[in-house]
Amino acid sequence: MTTPRFDIIGQAISDASRTRMLCELMEGRSFTNKELASAAGITAQTASAHLRLLQDAGLVLAEKRGRCVFHRLANAEVAGVLEQLATIAPSDHLIRAQRRKAGDIAQLRSCYDHLAGPLAVAMTDRFLQRGLLVEADGGFRACAGEAWSKLGVTLPPASAVAAAARQPFARPCMDWTERRLHVSGPLGKQLLTHAFERGWVRRNRYKRGLQLTGPGARALDQILGLRSAELIDA
Repeated sequence: MTTPRFDIIGQAISDASRTRMLCELMEGRSFTNKELASAAGITAQTASAHLRLLQDAGLVLAEKRGRCVFHRLANAEVAGVLEQLATIAPSDHLIRAQRRKAGDIAQLRSCYDHLAGPLAVAMTDRFLQRGLLVEADGGFRACAGEAWSKLGVTLPPASAVAAAARQPFARPCMDWTERRLHVSGPLGKQLLTHAFERGWVRRNRYKRGLQLTGPGARALDQILGLRSAELIDA
C-alpha cells in the first residue's frame, strides 16, 4: 500500500511566507518571482528558494514566457485543497490584514477560477432551490434550466458527464469566510468568465478582490431573484 506523503505537503505550507505566496496565486493568475516576493514581504532570492520547494511539492508550476518566468498554482485541485484548509486554519489575523489591505475582499473575490464570498454562496443556494443544482453523492449535479444560458453556462451532454465522473462539471467548494458551499469546477469557471465578459464584475486593485457592477447586480437580481447589493454590503 502506498502511503500519501502528507509530510511533503505539510513542509511546503509550514512557512508563513510560502502561504502568503500561495494565497496570492489563489487569484488564478500567474506572477513573477519579484511580484510574489513583494506580496510576501521577502527578498527575491528567498522567494526563489520558497518557490522551488512549492514546485517540488507539486503545488506550483513555473512557465517561461519570453525573458520572464511566471509561477501559478499547479491546478484547480490544489486551489480547492487550499481553500478547504483555510476553513480550519486560524484566520482572524488574515481577515484583519485583508480588511486593511482590501476594504474586506471577503465580500466578493475570486477563488482561483470561480466566484467566492457571500454572493457566490447565495447564488449556489438559489441554484439548489430552483433545481438547477442537485446535491448527489457528496457533490453537485447540474440540471437543465433556462437560467444557465443567461448566466453564460453551457451544460455538457450526458455522455460527457458520465465520462468525466472523476472531474465533475459542478463541484462544491467550502467558502472559507462563509463556512458554506459555493459552486466550483467548470461550471463555476464559466460563471466567472461570463461575469467578466459581460462587465458584471471587475477586478479591483486588491488582487483576489472583485467589484460587482451595477449591470451585474441588476442581471443577477433579474435572473436569480437575488438582492445582490445587500449581500455585498452585508
